[in-house]
Amino acid sequence: MSTGSKTVSAEDLAKKHRDISIAEFFEKNRHLLGFDNKRKALLTTIKEAVDNSLDACEEARILPEIQIEIIDMGRDRFRVIIEDNGPGIIKPNIPKVFAKLLFGSKFHSMKQSRGQQGIGISASVMYGQLTTGRAAKVISKTGNDKPAYYCEVKIDSQTNKPLILKEEERFGWVKEHGTRVEIDLEGSYQKGDQSVDEYVKNTAIVNPHSTFIYTNPKSEQVIFPRVTEQLPREAIEIKPHPYGVELGTLMKMLRTTDSKTLQAFLSHDFSRVGANTAKQISENAALPPNTKPKKMSRQQSEDLYHAINNTKIMAPPTDCVVPIGSDLIEKGVKKEINAEFYCSVTRPPNVYRGNPFVIEAAIAYGGEIKAESSAKILRFANRVPLLYQKGACATTKSLQNINWRQYGLSQSSGAIPVGPIIVLVHIASIWTPYTSEAKEAIAHYPEIMKEMRLALQECGRKLATYVKKKKRVKSELKKRSYIQKYLPFVGDALMELLELEQGDSDKVTDILLDVLDDTRSMPTLKDRDVGKTVSAYETTKEKDVGFIDNSDVEEFGSDEAGYEKEVSEDEKKNSEKSDDEIFNDSDDESENEEIDYKDNIDDNKDNDKDPADLNSYFN
Repeated sequence: MSTGSKTVSAEDLAKKHRDISIAEFFEKNRHLLGFDNKRKALLTTIKEAVDNSLDACEEARILPEIQIEIIDMGRDRFRVIIEDNGPGIIKPNIPKVFAKLLFGSKFHSMKQSRGQQGIGISASVMYGQLTTGRAAKVISKTGNDKPAYYCEVKIDSQTNKPLILKEEERFGWVKEHGTRVEIDLEGSYQKGDQSVDEYVKNTAIVNPHSTFIYTNPKSEQVIFPRVTEQLPREAIEIKPHPYGVELGTLMKMLRTTDSKTLQAFLSHDFSRVGANTAKQISENAALPPNTKPKKMSRQQSEDLYHAINNTKIMAPPTDCVVPIGSDLIEKGVKKEINAEFYCSVTRPPNVYRGNPFVIEAAIAYGGEIKAESSAKILRFANRVPLLYQKGACATTKSLQNINWRQYGLSQSSGAIPVGPIIVLVHIASIWTPYTSEAKEAIAHYPEIMKEMRLALQECGRKLATYVKKKKRVKSELKKRSYIQKYLPFVGDALMELLELEQGDSDKVTDILLDVLDDTRSMPTLKDRDVGKTVSAYETTKEKDVGFIDNSDVEEFGSDEAGYEKEVSEDEKKNSEKSDDEIFNDSDDESENEEIDYKDNIDDNKDNDKDPADLNSYFN
């Protein structure tokens, strides 16, 4: 039955079908890349450029020195300038790096790095040309005896290819090597927790080997000097681990491998699979070790996939991950945050979905930190600050699941603690599981959240020790002040009882003060109580974490299933205790200190001055 409308055939619909460029997709969905609003777009552009500069410098083993400048051009338009002292970019690659989405060197690399997909800086160039219509200006130099290459580029969104509007060689650039990029864009500059200012400050904390020279739109320059001349250890690229490979990926690897046999494929294309493990996997899959990988059927591939998951395989090597280190984290925090107590911890390496990762945490307490507000959370992934989507991040959830009242802080049920405290959490991994392409929050993997909880609890125990000791010091000072207040009156009474001369009043008071010092010794905040760093990672002798299995890890479960780690006896004991038990142990320690204090008084009784003997002081 006809409805009066024109009938559309399949052939008519087919005429409308066409390819969609990745650049066109993100042009219409730029919010997926972090360009939700003007303020966030300005921050995202700077973050992507700085990430590239830091990665390039570290790979070339150059101590980074990065200049960040924002120029206010009026009408919500800004010029962002990022200049580094890295190795530079060769001429043929410059247009592709800055004006082609999904072009980069990190996507297929199994080692820790800030960048991953090869989208970030080219997406910033695309946003700039969308909002201002202007091309990005890039100049780069690879050596002191070579000319600098300058070009102005845009992205052809229909083909996802660079358009070079201008290019030339320049001999006047004084840098020996490095890259400078200028992007004009529509943005908004504001101060606050999610500002560019906060981003640069936090980046300086977790990159203590770098110097940042930052000039904001008000022409105010701030220099963040490096605190160490030592570059981070270079991350070593590894092969994929069998537990981190899904069935479709395994089938693709089987089709494209150069290995002639199944055993050779398992041994050469995966990490931690030796000849014996390869034979065990083949037996579990009921496949001959000399099976040709490229001729395996889908069912054989699936049998192999299940056999891998049912075989005990050594965890991947962890030299592909480079944590900051507890000492350097503490130096970075002390440089930018004025507090009275600092502590930090680096956890042993762990694994999720076959990907190694390390969790680090630090706490700054007291000092100039506001005491009435909720704890400030500094979240980092591969040395990059995460300023947005705090509520959706695994870091925040892990923090909320800890009972911070046991560590001397105020906290409502399931909320962020309140007090003069700043909490830092950093994850270092070869593939950080973000919740979106904007890389603003970490996904809620149980293995990651458990390691975050353990790191924060370890810092919390240090904090509890300090807070309790501080309270004892305050209480003792209060008691001493009461006694000192009445010492002159006691001295006058003793003069009358002992019939001493009037001029001896000060001497009597001094003697009584000496007695007070001998009998009421002041507890002190020793070095071990203030900011002592703990690094289980640095004490781990092996670079791997033993064996892992593929069973599900229970969130906040007991022992880490399937892998071994070297820990101290104290850590083993604490891992078997709840927060309440650990805190009660701290109370027992305090009681022991009180007993020692009473014993100290008894030991000093022989030194106490009997009033009848005071005459001897004036003879």
